[in-house]
Amino acid sequence: MRQKTNLHTPALIDRTTIKVRFSEIDSMQIVWHGEYVRYFEDGRESFGKHYGLGYMDIYSEGYMVPIVELNCQFKQSLSFGEEVIIETRYISCEAAKIKFEYVLYRATDNNIVATGSTTQVFLNTNRELELATPAFYQEWKKKWNIL
Repeated sequence: MRQKTNLHTPALIDRTTIKVRFSEIDSMQIVWHGEYVRYFEDGRESFGKHYGLGYMDIYSEGYMVPIVELNCQFKQSLSFGEEVIIETRYISCEAAKIKFEYVLYRATDNNIVATGSTTQVFLNTNRELELATPAFYQEWKKKWNIL
């Protein structure tokens, strides 16, 4: 049975699967809560590779994109050896930000184990906040029909 989520309509979606490693579990034999943030990162990296918006792509344009907001809601536990499907959902916005939402599914039963979101902002090479959307990012949005 699919669980309900309070997510926005995504402009683009990427899905990747990982296997829970032994180093990610805690003394209760479940995935330590901090690892879910790493799974979100795995999702962003997969999204970037798939859609041409990877960290090094952004850096080569003269920008960094630190996370300024992170949310995670835990639904069910994961254990060593289980496969996790990471769904990374790009949420379009007009501001000079990159927003993602995440849904993590247990591969064996497709149950949602966690949901979350991140917001990233653009910093230039002097580490100054960019208030205007960088030209390369506008072009990227045009390429994927996100306006």
